[in-house]
Amino acid sequence: MSDPLPELRATDADRERVAEQLRGAAAQGQLTFDELEERLDATYAARTGADLAPLTADLQVGAVAAPAAAGPGRGITVRRGPGGARWLIAIMGGCERNGRWRLAERATSLNIMGGADLDLTQAEFAGDHVELTVLSLMGGADIRVPEDLQVELSEFAFMGGNSVKPGTAPPRPGGPVLRLRLISIMGGSDVKRGPKLSRAERKALKQGGLHGRGHGHGHGG
Repeated sequence: MSDPLPELRATDADRERVAEQLRGAAAQGQLTFDELEERLDATYAARTGADLAPLTADLQVGAVAAPAAAGPGRGITVRRGPGGARWLIAIMGGCERNGRWRLAERATSLNIMGGADLDLTQAEFAGDHVELTVLSLMGGADIRVPEDLQVELSEFAFMGGNSVKPGTAPPRPGGPVLRLRLISIMGGSDVKRGPKLSRAERKALKQGGLHGRGHGHGHGG
């Protein structure tokens, strides 16, 4: 007898397809939040198609979350429903999020003698209005938001300070809203617009600026 054929490995696209169906099922009330989180963990840990199949076997066909129109910045989207990061904790350490990641409708970044690096320029929002509270005690956070994301900001600092660069691009009409609350005690947070530049991009920008200053100085002479 010949050996049985090995099970086919699941691809990233397979996992994302199942994750979308799970989020859609949760949005329609087929799954609780806890069930969604459990199944999403199993989805991203799945190695084969056989591992993925049971995760959606009991769901109604067509339960797929309808994506909202792409929001501001570098591909930010709104996908309404449960799930997403609710607690981002850095205690005497760090917490980093970048690229494609999901932020819950209400989230808290807690930084105690530590710091967070949160890049929202490609994030997925769990709602049209997302509230992020950044609480820093002898710590802080660096936060990047898309150029034209509407940000409603409130801040408080005691024996510390927050730095916010508002940017120049107007908010995109009908786009999502980020309600950002900064609370800093003996610490502080920085909020900047636009994606973080790579080392090569920073070098090129710096060189361009130096060339420009040199050119202008020559005219002055």
